[in-house]
Amino acid sequence: MPLTDRDQSANQFLELIRRSKRGKFKVYIGMSAGVGKTFRMLQEAHALLQNGVDVRVGFVETHGRAETEQLVHGLPVVPRRKLFYKGKELEEMDVQAIVNLHPEIVVVDELAHTNIEGSKNEKRWQDVLELLEAGINVISAVNIQHLESLNADVHHITGIEVRERIPDRILQLADEVVNIDLTADELVARLRAGKIYAPEKVEIALTNFFQPEKILQLRELALREVAHQVERKIEAEVPRSGQLRTERFLACISSNDATAKTVIRKTARLAAYYDAQWMVLYVQTPQEEPDKINLALQRYLINNFKTATELGAEVIRVKSPNIAQTILNVTREREITTVCIGKPHLNLWQIILHTSIFSQLLMHLSGNKVDLIILS
Repeated sequence: MPLTDRDQSANQFLELIRRSKRGKFKVYIGMSAGVGKTFRMLQEAHALLQNGVDVRVGFVETHGRAETEQLVHGLPVVPRRKLFYKGKELEEMDVQAIVNLHPEIVVVDELAHTNIEGSKNEKRWQDVLELLEAGINVISAVNIQHLESLNADVHHITGIEVRERIPDRILQLADEVVNIDLTADELVARLRAGKIYAPEKVEIALTNFFQPEKILQLRELALREVAHQVERKIEAEVPRSGQLRTERFLACISSNDATAKTVIRKTARLAAYYDAQWMVLYVQTPQEEPDKINLALQRYLINNFKTATELGAEVIRVKSPNIAQTILNVTREREITTVCIGKPHLNLWQIILHTSIFSQLLMHLSGNKVDLIILS
């Protein structure tokens, strides 16, 4: 049943109330480890403390860096929670202790960190959401390579598979995003001076991750992401012209794991750029019934659905022998403005010439000012 204007007005009012109760969220972002995100957070914490603000350190990882360790001194630190895992005593942030203390601001480092097995939340960004919901303001930090939708780009640039990642929507929740920027030469100089890694790791780092051309590309990603955040803030705070359409993206995926990941992540980036709703459509053909598709492909599909959900998408699963017709139907029903598909295995013109329904889809898209993006 469609919402009435009164229902929508009530929902908007409730959303405003929720936002006012939620803690504010500030994120320092950088192109790599060692740019100074933690250092800046701690500097800010000292300035806040001197101004009478109740600020606590929830979790900070100094990585043995002397400058960073010195800055922790003098700040109120919430004791970490100790637990045993595989015979070792380990420490995690004590979320409940922070909630009980309810400081005005808490500093939480390494947003993409995976918590020890047995913790209440799997990821630290989930801990942060809990703190924000409790009305506690959070200052946190993350490297650009931990952003989910940039995972493939970062792997291409560095050759490294980043395992710990955060959904893009977490960064989009931030009230303020601050880029900690250094030139490639400055970052390499910090590395050589032993301000990032221990001396025995410096030469290895210089021949791998900390090569100038890689740093420049990661720096570009970080600058671009912060620019997108500024644009989203403008979109949210400056009234839109009534003539601008509401963007809605539809990512069409198949059981092909590599293609599906690309389509999901790139569509997530597009939707984030336009601050738009987006959906993921998977059409289950008779050839892909559970008893006909192998278990590995089923696991890939489930993982891709999970990734899409974490990135903020609504997942739509439809059983149909006709993929193009289903895309057409969903595009109409959901008022989609942009359809994103993977690169066809066959020549695109062959598909258009030999598949009448695909031609109908293209005609519908162009006739209704719907964009079609073919992602390589």
